[in-house]
Amino acid sequence: MTETHSTEARGDSGPEAARLVASRVLDVPDFPKPGVLFKDLMPLFADGKVFREVIDGIVAYHGRDAFDVVVGIEARGFVVAAAVAYAAGVGVVPVRKAGKLPRPAHSVSYALEYGEATLEVHEDAFTAGHRVLVVDDVLATGGTAEATLDLVERAGGTVTGFTVLLELGFLGGRERLAQRPVHALLTV
Repeated sequence: MTETHSTEARGDSGPEAARLVASRVLDVPDFPKPGVLFKDLMPLFADGKVFREVIDGIVAYHGRDAFDVVVGIEARGFVVAAAVAYAAGVGVVPVRKAGKLPRPAHSVSYALEYGEATLEVHEDAFTAGHRVLVVDDVLATGGTAEATLDLVERAGGTVTGFTVLLELGFLGGRERLAQRPVHALLTV
C-alpha cells in the first residue's frame, strides 16, 4: 500500500484541502480484483483531526444554511453524510441498496459495467422544497451519483449540491453529471 501524494494536488476547495485528503488516502493494488487500484479512505475517517477538517471544509464550502438535509450514498457515504449533517445541525437521510429500507420507498435502477443496481430512499424522506446536499466518498463513472440525484428529486427534494472526498477524474463521472453542481475535495 502507498499513500496517494501529489505536490500538485487539486480539488474544488483548493490545493490545501486536496493535499489534506491525499495525505490520508492509501492506494491498494489489485483490490477488489487484479488490475484495480483501490483508493482506501479509511485512514482519513480514522484520523479525527483530519476528518474534522474535511467535514468542516465541506460545510464551509456549501454554507451552513444552504441545505436542510444531507443524503449519504451507501455505504461509505453514510460516514460523511452523518458527520456533515451533525456539523451543520441538520438531518441525514440514507440512500440504500434495494431491499434495505423498512417502509415504502422510491427506487431507481441503473446500469453498472456488468449488470444493474437499484437504490432506494424512503417515500417520506423529504418534504416539498427540502434543500438536499448529497455526499459520497468517491465519484467514479457517475452512475451511482446520477441515479441518486435523480432519486432525491423524484422523492421531492431539491438537490443543492453534490460533494465527494475523492474524484477519479479519468473515469469521467463529472462529465456525466455536467448539469449538476459537483464538488470534489481531491481529484486524481
